[in-house]
Order: sequence, then structure tokens, then C-alpha cells
Amino acid sequence: MRYLFAAGGTGGHVNPALAVAGYIREQEPDAQILFVGTAEKIEAKLVPAAGFDFKTIRISGFKRGFSPSDIKNNIRTVARLFSATSESRKIIREFGPDVAIGFGGYVSGPVLREAHKLGVRTVIHEQNAYPGVTNKTLAKTADRVLLTDPAAEKYLACKNPPVVTGLPVRGQILQANRDLARFELGLDEHPLILSFGGSLGARSINAAMTELIAARHTGPYHFIHATGHGGIGMAEELRARGVDPEKEKNVDVREYISDMDRCLAAADLVICRAGASTLSELEALGRASILIPYPFAAENHQYYNAMTLVNADAARLIEDKDLTGEALIRCADDLLRRPDTLRRMGENARKAGVPNGRENIYREIRALCGEGGSL
Repeated sequence: MRYLFAAGGTGGHVNPALAVAGYIREQEPDAQILFVGTAEKIEAKLVPAAGFDFKTIRISGFKRGFSPSDIKNNIRTVARLFSATSESRKIIREFGPDVAIGFGGYVSGPVLREAHKLGVRTVIHEQNAYPGVTNKTLAKTADRVLLTDPAAEKYLACKNPPVVTGLPVRGQILQANRDLARFELGLDEHPLILSFGGSLGARSINAAMTELIAARHTGPYHFIHATGHGGIGMAEELRARGVDPEKEKNVDVREYISDMDRCLAAADLVICRAGASTLSELEALGRASILIPYPFAAENHQYYNAMTLVNADAARLIEDKDLTGEALIRCADDLLRRPDTLRRMGENARKAGVPNGRENIYREIRALCGEGGSL
């Protein structure tokens, strides 16, 4: 079998595609797998590092503003659409895939459109509760539309009924053990608050967490917080407030969390953005959360992602515009002082998830390919 993947722009699109491709490689050691992305975005690093063949096309997204720079970008994007179409057609003809699988981002558009025109079976996967523009368009012709969240269906006009498969979750997350994780992190019985805003950091979350840590660092909580690359001054701000992260045994402030499986397993409450992959990990481990959606995400999709867990009584929501240290302290205290509520929210998070995302997606791809007879 020959599998062509198209995914790019953010880790939220690329990492699920890599998880599925890795599972295919486990099931079919002889499978040929090719990724298509751009040379400028994160896929150019992640895909080769994972050991998959990678080809690039030149494509960019449209800006919604009307500033001179936005207009210039949009003119360039229109021109690139033509070149991306011909580049995609050439890659598809040379590789000869049995199936083309799109995981979102604007790079998926020309690749999946050309695959469809050339008679290749096509599959798209939507990670978010509110679909992106590219997948909204591709759903009209895709042979299979796969969803993380059933709430996305009402926004799509699908050629065939969509299938809810969930989102692939890394094996390390699924295998993490809470008791072992807490032992390795040196934690006692007091609850752990795990907080982060992404690899670049989130200024609003860093500021609010500074207030929360300063107010409760001598209290009954442990903290692990990732500042992201843009928040490296947070430690100095804490020191100015009388909290030295290097000396406080219950305060761990890092730029990046490299052992997320361990930290998530050990956490009692997670404070974070509402990216699809993060929410799937919260669901897989059954963790209560306070979600602060990134307000500038395309189509505000993080808000819709968050509301899926909020409506399931698995999370609390604070919108970024309403996020203050006082609001976060009040919400965190309210939850952590009620262990039964935390446990119930965690159980509801687990119930809201769809397990075995990698296997489910692989099963649907194989079922589609089987419909065409022998390969």
C-alpha cells in the first residue's frame, strides 16, 4: 500500500498525522508512506525527524485583514495556489498513492483536490469541534470524513456520512501511571496544578499563573508550569514577588515540559489552552481542567473545542479576555477544595473521549481501500 499524507502549519495538524503514519508502519512494515507539506512550517522538522519521506509544495494561507501587508500576502497566496496545484499533481503522479489522507492546514487543500481529480481515494480528518476552512471545502468530495468530535458534523456538507474516530494520542500518554509519575516527581499527597500555554507560551496564562503561584506557593498545592519560549522572564517576576522557583520545593517553573506524559499523569488539575491534541490527552487520562482558549485561533475553534468538555462537566472555561489572576485563583481554589468534584470531572473527561484513535482511523482507511477491490 502507498499512503500519501498532507498536513502542515501547526503541530495540531502534523502530530496526529504522524501518529497514524507510525501506526500504519507498525501494521504494514512494507507500506510506502510519503508526507507533503511546506518547507517553512513545523512539518519540515517533525516529519523527517520521525523517519518519513517528505516533499514540499509552495502554498500559504489568506489573511483576513485589509492592510497593505495583508493584501500583498493574499495576492502572493493566489499565485501560489496555481503552482501548488501543479506541484501536487506531479507528486501524486510520481508516487502513485492508493489513498491520500489530509489532516488539515492549507497544504491539504491542493493535495487532496488533485488526488480526487486523479481518481485517488481521499480521506480527511478534522481535529476540532469547529472545522477549518480547508476541511469544510474538502468534505464535499472526500470519500471518508473522520472526526475527533461529533459536534463538527453540523458544520460540514459531506459526500458520505462522517465517522467519529477520535484523535490519536501518543502511546506514552496512554501508558502513563499516576502513582509512579508522582513518585518520580517527588510529590506528596497535596494536589498538583499543571499549567502551560504552548511552546511559545501564552502571556495571559503566564501572568495569571504568576498571581496564582505567588498567592498559593506556601499553601496546599504543587505547581508545574511551562512558560514557553516567550515567557522566560516569569521566574524573575516571581522572585520579585518573594517566590524563588529554584528554592521552593513545590514550585517547578520551566520553559518547556519534555515529560508531558509524566506530568499529566501526576496532575490533579490542568490549566491550559484548548487545542485538540491537548484535550484528547486530558480525555485519555481523565483529567479535570480549566481551559483558556486561544482567542485568535482560526474560526475561534479552540472555544468550540473547550465547550465540548465544559458541556460534559469535565472542564471549566475562562475566556482569555476575562483571565486575571483573581479569576484563576478563585476557579482553581473552588475545584481543588472539592476533591469529589475533581474526580467527577476527570471521569466525565474520560467518558467524553473516543479511545483508540490511531486504530480507528487506520481501520477506516483500510475499509475504504478495500471497497475498490484488490490493490
